Formats: sequence, structure tokens, C-alpha cells
Amino acid sequence: MITSYVHEIVRGTGSLLAGMKVTIKAMLSRTQTVQWPRQYLTLPQRFRGHIQLVPVESTGYPKCFACGNCARTCPSKCITVKGKKPEGAKKKSPTTFLLDFTKCSLCGLCVESCPVSALGFSKDYAMAGPSRQDFAEMDLLSSLASPFSTQASKEKDHG
Repeated sequence: MITSYVHEIVRGTGSLLAGMKVTIKAMLSRTQTVQWPRQYLTLPQRFRGHIQLVPVESTGYPKCFACGNCARTCPSKCITVKGKKPEGAKKKSPTTFLLDFTKCSLCGLCVESCPVSALGFSKDYAMAGPSRQDFAEMDLLSSLASPFSTQASKEKDHG
């Protein structure tokens, strides 16, 4: 009875010293605080933010040809893709590419299923907005050039 009591005291003291070692080590190490938004974290290479369309380097148009493979593969059903063929083009181009980020699970199946590698992950980690609607209808085409906007401006000049 007494030996088990002494044994518990020795074991408890060892546990206390192990915990104190961790605490003292953390107290003496450099802090990991970042003064956001003045400073940003350096993200790991494999960081996965929301999906984004990858542009063709020469034109700035999206590589996507609106096949809809990403939308069909998505388990959350959070991608909407519509497209049509621009005048004089060989392939379709997306007219609508919406992401409902409130439903997205960041599984990456859409990125993997894209036959032309037109989707990638953004490095955007500081997303905030005043309403849920900002993330329920994210227009991924808004940051890229469009073959339809140049076509519309040409029609306007000629018409």
C-alpha cells in the first residue's frame, strides 16, 4: 500500500517535470505571431486555398473549355460551368464559372479531374467578407481576360 503510494508520487513528479520542460522550452523559443494585415505568412508550397482558373500565358484567357468535368466530379456540387464557342474559335470557352465556396470541401477532385489542367489552388488564405453571399457566388472568370468581351467590343466597333 505504501509502496504504491510512493510509486504514484515519483511517477507524478516525473510527469510534472516533463510538462515543465515543455513549458520552459516554449517560453524561451521565438514567438510565431504575425502582425496581420501588415505582415503575411509564408505559405507552404502545397497550401490549398479555393480553386482558381489557370490562364493561358499568351492570351490571358482561361485554359478551361467548359467541358463540365469538374462540376460533375465535385461531391459537394458547388461548381457551375457554362460555356459557348466564341466566333472563329475551335473550342468552347466558359461564359460562367461560379464556385460556391460555402459548400466546397477543398477535396481537390475537380483539380485532378480537369483534362487540360485548367484548375489550380489559390494561395488566398485571408478571406473575409461582410456577407455569406460574397463566398456563395465566387466568379472565377472575373480576374481573367475573356474572348467574349473582345468579341463584343469588336461587334460594337463594327456595328
